[in-house]
Amino acid sequence: MELSCKSEYAILALLELAAHYSSGEPLQIRQIAAQQNIPDRYLEQLLATIRRAGLVRSQRGAKGGYLLAREPWKITLLEVVNCLEGLEAKAAKENSTLKSLSSNLIEEIWHEARQAAEDVLQRYTLQDLAEKRESLQRLDIMYYI
Repeated sequence: MELSCKSEYAILALLELAAHYSSGEPLQIRQIAAQQNIPDRYLEQLLATIRRAGLVRSQRGAKGGYLLAREPWKITLLEVVNCLEGLEAKAAKENSTLKSLSSNLIEEIWHEARQAAEDVLQRYTLQDLAEKRESLQRLDIMYYI
């Protein structure tokens, strides 16, 4: 199992919004893109998808931009990945035709692996990632001093 570039960019963008959540100020696409090194146009498409899923909201105007729609501790990584990749939808599309014993065994193990990945993604929120990033940044600064 691999995290797609789309999901990685989305998580990075949401992590940036989570870091600025307490200020209540929206971030513009160009700010997020510059901070996380994401192409502007691609980020614009991602944020539109994420907005339709209800994870972010947009604010119009000169000081407009994007904000998290909910608190960062209430948005799990599983929600983010599901809205972009549709893990739950893929799991529901499993073929129910008769299969060989070996195929059923492989499918059972794959289902178990997918469930383990979903459990991990469900356990972490944007707040968890923001706190880990802040902690690592502090350690990095201390290392260079």
